[in-house]
Amino acid sequence: MNRHYFAVITFCFFITSGCATESTRHYQVLNEAVIAEAFTQSGQHKQAANLYQSLASSKPTQRDEFNLLAAEAFIQSGDNSSAQSIISQINPTSLDVEQGSKLNLILAQINLSEGEAEQALNRLNNIQPYNLSLADQVIFYQSMAFAQSLSGKPLKSVKARIKLSALLQSVEQQSENNKVILDTLSLLPPQMLNYQQNTSDNIFNGWIALAKILKDSRLNQSPIEFQLNLTEWQRLYPHHPANTDFILSYSQGLTNTFKSPNSVAILLPESGPYAKATEAIKAGFMAAYHQSALAEQPSIRFYDSAIENIVNLYHLAISEGAELIIGPLSKDNIQELALSTELTTPVLALNHVSNLAKDNLFQFGLSPIDEVKELVNKAKSDGVEKVLILAPESNQGHRMAAYLTDFWQQSDSTVLETQFYNRRASDFTPSIKSLLNLDESNYRYKRLKQTLARNIQFTEQRRKDVDAIFLSASPQKARSIYPQLQFYRATQVPVYALPEIYSGEPNPPADIDLNGIIFCDIPWVFPKLYSGELSKESLRDSWQRLPQKYLRLIALGIDSFNLSSRLADLANAPYQGATGGLSINLENRVTRQLSCAKFINGSPVIQEPKEEGEPFDLQDSPL
Repeated sequence: MNRHYFAVITFCFFITSGCATESTRHYQVLNEAVIAEAFTQSGQHKQAANLYQSLASSKPTQRDEFNLLAAEAFIQSGDNSSAQSIISQINPTSLDVEQGSKLNLILAQINLSEGEAEQALNRLNNIQPYNLSLADQVIFYQSMAFAQSLSGKPLKSVKARIKLSALLQSVEQQSENNKVILDTLSLLPPQMLNYQQNTSDNIFNGWIALAKILKDSRLNQSPIEFQLNLTEWQRLYPHHPANTDFILSYSQGLTNTFKSPNSVAILLPESGPYAKATEAIKAGFMAAYHQSALAEQPSIRFYDSAIENIVNLYHLAISEGAELIIGPLSKDNIQELALSTELTTPVLALNHVSNLAKDNLFQFGLSPIDEVKELVNKAKSDGVEKVLILAPESNQGHRMAAYLTDFWQQSDSTVLETQFYNRRASDFTPSIKSLLNLDESNYRYKRLKQTLARNIQFTEQRRKDVDAIFLSASPQKARSIYPQLQFYRATQVPVYALPEIYSGEPNPPADIDLNGIIFCDIPWVFPKLYSGELSKESLRDSWQRLPQKYLRLIALGIDSFNLSSRLADLANAPYQGATGGLSINLENRVTRQLSCAKFINGSPVIQEPKEEGEPFDLQDSPL
């Protein structure tokens, strides 16, 4: 139920009431509801949530409606755990259609905040947007676009943003949304743009055509050709939401106002599921800060993004003198900040949201895109052409397999087959046999035995058309998978693994089973590549108390400080950091060049890059 509608209903009930005591009570309820709404409008979402909770306690007949408003206010304040607690008290069957849709919308926002894109999509697909208020329709399409992007469906994300554009009230919001649409489309391969253009949706066709013009303008169009193509586009799509001023502004690229900061604000969650990640990043950041050779150190102030709305926190940090914002960490906070306000002060976000670009927004994280690109370049330099992919049966496993497939095919090479294994299993025989076509070999043997009606000599034969295997697995799983691959006659097939295969600490007795596997990882985990006061060994006390999965975030913290004074020069002067060779692309994403190693006698040994030839120029994946 819309808040304003709820207040009006309450007011009408007061007017028609015959009992003075009841009238007084209803007036108090109305007054408190109006105050709660005023808190919301002024950005004081926690206060609004607490007042709605109080109203829920005092009005049992309207408890679920007030709790729903309280949950929404908690979501807006960034307190997802309180929102979930309130939602657990709501009886969904008592809600009308609009309230039920709002409940699903709130749950979808919680899913997105936890990175659960598929669950969010399931909830969003159960909502009919016309059952929502206009403000909630905006949130619905923003959430849908974000969820589709996280799920690797850029075109569906674009279509959600096209619907969102018609609902946005301000020119600035429409311009930002249009920019994200074009940024998303600009990352797609030209053949995909060509394939999508001839649909029945004229607005969508217009965006595709415009994206092709802008993509071509960066490659092989002169300014005159670009202007002629743009004029023709305007003739074909006269009422398209992208106007001339926007197109010209966008075609000039991102603009930034970066300078070396005197004051840095760090927006990270101090509690909740990201608290340990924050601890690791802060440890690396402060170690680099104390070891810095800068003549004038910037002042540092930390802000807890777990207890305050990220947009409010951004403006608070600026009001307190911040000249650079480092953070946020979660993808939903990055997206919310980018879409909700103009970034007058530069932001170095510590994660990567696909298909998102904005003036003064730099994205820097341990992106799997960099890991896959490095592994693909390594395999290509080794002469590999035809590969198999083995990954876990999970959302992340499917995503990594899709990245590997996309980048490998970009290099004009072939993925012969992809198989997914059960993460909870200890015997991976079914997946391995299927990957190596041993199940087909067995099937042919049984058919032949039936046909001949007698026993015949048989030896399983694996496929012979494969040059290498790409593997996504933890050290524990890989120690079982790799020996099983060898058992099934894949001893001569090289295996290239993603960095998750290495714990970050040498463990020869355990990793002897991984001998021969090649992987690419950040320099910081290799003592010979990153030494000194900020090396992994020097900072052992900082990371030994943390779970192993947070180890590499120490390096992210180190580089986030060191980049704070280098962002302006990064495009022309790449920086050799703890997380890799760092540079920046056209979308302001800090990209990483990793180092490759091979397990020999249970320990990783650095593989020197071949001098001949350059790495393949792979574009960021559209997934």
